[in-house]
Amino acid sequence: MKYSILFSAVMAFLFLLPQEAKPQKVKVNVKEKVVEETDNRANRKTDEIIDAGFDKIEEGIGSVFRKKDKKSAKETEADTEGNDTGEERSADRGKKAAGSGNEQEQLALKWNKYDFVPGDKLIFEDNQEDEQNGEFPSRWDHAGGGSVENVNFGETPGIWFKDEDTWIVPFMKEPDRDYLPEIFTVEFDAWFENEEYCQYYLEWYDMKNQDDIGYELRKLQLKPNEVSIYGVGEAFYPGEDYEYNVEEDESFWRHIAISFNKRALKVYFDDARVLNIPNANANPTGISISGGPFNTAGIKGINRFIKNIRIAEGGVKLYDKFLSEGKIIANGIRFDVNKATIKPESMGVINEIVKLMKDHPEISFSVEGHTDSDGETAFNQSLSEKRAEAVAAEMVRLGIDKSRLTSKGFGESAPIDTNTTPEGKANNRRVEFVKI
Repeated sequence: MKYSILFSAVMAFLFLLPQEAKPQKVKVNVKEKVVEETDNRANRKTDEIIDAGFDKIEEGIGSVFRKKDKKSAKETEADTEGNDTGEERSADRGKKAAGSGNEQEQLALKWNKYDFVPGDKLIFEDNQEDEQNGEFPSRWDHAGGGSVENVNFGETPGIWFKDEDTWIVPFMKEPDRDYLPEIFTVEFDAWFENEEYCQYYLEWYDMKNQDDIGYELRKLQLKPNEVSIYGVGEAFYPGEDYEYNVEEDESFWRHIAISFNKRALKVYFDDARVLNIPNANANPTGISISGGPFNTAGIKGINRFIKNIRIAEGGVKLYDKFLSEGKIIANGIRFDVNKATIKPESMGVINEIVKLMKDHPEISFSVEGHTDSDGETAFNQSLSEKRAEAVAAEMVRLGIDKSRLTSKGFGESAPIDTNTTPEGKANNRRVEFVKI
C-alpha cells in the first residue's frame, strides 16, 4: 500500500514537469536545507517503522501457513513405528520444566513434594517387553470397540489405541472375581497429542468378565491437564486452566498415578496430586482402560498410547513396616532400563523415607539394590550397586547426612519372588532399606 502511493505520486510529478526542462542552478538556503533534511530523516524513520511492521505481518502470515502445513503433515502420519517425535518432545518438555542449571537436579527438585507411594505387592504389570509389533497385547483382553496393537513409539514399546472407544482389560487368573483389594494403586504413562481432543477413560470394573458395579464410582476421564469423574467433579494440573494441550509442540507423556484406600481416592498427574476424594463410597472390582469415545486424535489416526501399567496392593505405612520387619522393601523406586538413572515417579517413596529419617535421627540405613535374573549375572551385580549408590546420593541431596547411609548391591542373587512372570520379576527389581 505504502509503495503504491509513493509510485503514484512520483508518476504524477513527472507528468507535470515541462518537456524541455533544463537543469538550473539553485541558490541553497541553509535554513530551508536543514528543515528539508530533518523532514527527510523523519520520513525515512517512518518508512523504517512501516517496513518493520510489514515484516512482522509477513512473518505472521508465514507462521500461520507453516503451522498449517505442519499440522497437515502430522494428520497424515499413519505409520507409528519409528516415530522419532514422541520421546524427543517428551524430553523437551522435561527440559522446559527443569529450567536452567543442572537439568537432572532441577527435574528432581520439581518432584520433591511428590507423596505418592505405590502398593508394595504387584497384582499386575505390563511394561510391553518382548512384545511383537502389530499384535494384540499379550497381557490384555479385548473388551469392546475397535482394535489395539503393540508398537514402538520412538524407542519406547507401548500399547496403541487404533480406534475410538476401544476398551481393554488385564488378563487375570480369575477375572470374574473382585481382584482389587481394599487398598491398591494403579499407575501408567499416557501420551497426549497436542492440538487434539486426546483423552483416556478408566472404569472400575472388568467390562468383559464382571458385572457393572452400578456406577458406585463413575469412570475417570483423563485429559492432558484435567481429571474428572462423571457426576463428582474435575480438577486441573497446577497452573493450567484448560483441559487440553493446544500449544504447538506440546505433546507429552504424563505419569498417571491413582491410589484407593478403602474409600479415599487420589489421582496424580506427574509430580502433582490433582484430585483428592475423601469418600468415594465405592468398591472397585477391576480395571478397564479406553482411549475414549470422542477423540479426534483417534479418528485422524494420530497417536494415543499407554505404557508401563502397574496394579499393586497397597498397605502398611513405611515406618510401620520398618518397625515390624527392620527394613523397608521398595519396588516403587524405578530406573531407566539397564541404567542407574532414577525415574521421577520414584520420588514419592524416596521422599517418604527421607522424611522418616528426618523425623527419626536415630535411624541409619543400608541402601541395597536387587535385580531380576534377566541378563548377565556380572552386569546385574554392577547395575544393582550403581542403583543403590544413586538412591543414597539422592537422599544425601535431600538433606540426609551421608554418614547415616551405606550402599551395596546383590544383583540377582537374592530374589523374593519368581523370575518367570512379569509381576515376579518386578517384585525382584527392588531397593531395600535395611537398618544398620
